[in-house]
Amino acid sequence: MGSGPGSGAVDWHTHAVSPDLEAPDRQDADYAWPVAERVDATRATMWVGRRRYREIDDRCWSASRRIADMDAEGVAVQVVSPMPVTLCHDAPPGGAAALARAQNEFFAALVAEAPDRFRALGAVPLQDVDAAVAELRRCVLELGFPGVEVGTRVGPLELADPSFDPFFEAADELGAVVFVHPVDETLDPRLAAMGVAFGAGMPNETAVAGAGLLTAGTLVGRPDVRVCLAHGGGALPAILPRVTKGQNIAAAAAGRGPVPEADTALARAGRLWADSLTYDATSLRLVLDRFGEGHVVLGTDYPFAAREAPAGAVLHDLDPSLGARISAVNGETLMTRTTAGELEPR
Repeated sequence: MGSGPGSGAVDWHTHAVSPDLEAPDRQDADYAWPVAERVDATRATMWVGRRRYREIDDRCWSASRRIADMDAEGVAVQVVSPMPVTLCHDAPPGGAAALARAQNEFFAALVAEAPDRFRALGAVPLQDVDAAVAELRRCVLELGFPGVEVGTRVGPLELADPSFDPFFEAADELGAVVFVHPVDETLDPRLAAMGVAFGAGMPNETAVAGAGLLTAGTLVGRPDVRVCLAHGGGALPAILPRVTKGQNIAAAAAGRGPVPEADTALARAGRLWADSLTYDATSLRLVLDRFGEGHVVLGTDYPFAAREAPAGAVLHDLDPSLGARISAVNGETLMTRTTAGELEPR
C-alpha cells in the first residue's frame, strides 16, 4: 500500500453504478430516467432520457479494478454511493422507488465481492417519505449499509421541509448516515452557461441545504442521525457567520429577541459532518474549524474527473496526526452505527 495520510484510509466519497442500469418498469414516458448502456466489457454510456450524459468505465462497477486503485493509493475501504444523477428525487415516486431498490441490490452485490474493502450508501425515493423510510430501513437493517445518499433538494422542496421529518426521525433511530450530495441536473442553468456549474453551483447547492437544516432545527433532538455534506460542505463553512447574522436580523424584524447562541447556524454546525474534498488545505482548515476535527472524513469523488488524486493529497499540508485522523479514524467512527453518547467528543 501507499504511504502518508492515505495509508489505511477510509474514502467516504466514491460513486458506483451498474453498467446495466435500466429505467424502472413503472416509468413515466415524460420523465428522463438515467440508464446505462454497455459499450464493451470495460465501458458504458450513461443516458438521461435520450441525452448522452457521460461515458463511464469499469471503475464504476468492477470490484477488482477499484481495489487495484485503492491498493495503489493506500485506501483500505471505499464507501460507494449512487451517481447523483440517479437519485431522481423529482421523478414519479413509484419509478423512483423501483430504481432505488435496484441500485441498492447492485451496491449490496458489489460490497459482497469484497466486504472487507467496501461499504455502501444506498438510494431512497425521498419524494415519497414513507417509501424512503422503508428503503432506509432495508438498507441499514437488511443490507448492512451505514446509511444512504440524498440530493440537496427534492423537487421544489428543501431537505429542511417538515415533510421530511419522518425520514430524519428514522435515520436518527437507526443511527444512520445521510450523505448529502448536490445533483448537477438540478443546478441553475445560467451556471452552466458561464461554465461554473461544477465550481460554484454544486458548492452553493450544498450550502443552501446545510443552512436550511441548521436554521430549521431539523437535527435538534435527533442526536444519532449523522448528516455528512459532500465537498467539504460546499460554501457553507464560509457563509455560516452571515447565516447566523441573518437569523438575528429576521428575528428582530419579527419583533423577537436575539436568537439564542446555541440555536444559531454557527453553533449548530458541529452537528454536521463533511468530507475533505476541497482541493485546498486553506479551505479544509476552515471546514475543520466549523465542523470540528472529529467530524471531517476523507472524500475523493472516485472514479470521476473531479476526483482527488492521489487520495488524501489535500491532507499532506496538515499535521500528520490530524491527517491520519481524517483519513482513517474519523472514517471508521462514521462507519460505525452507534449512539451519539458513544461517539468520541468533537
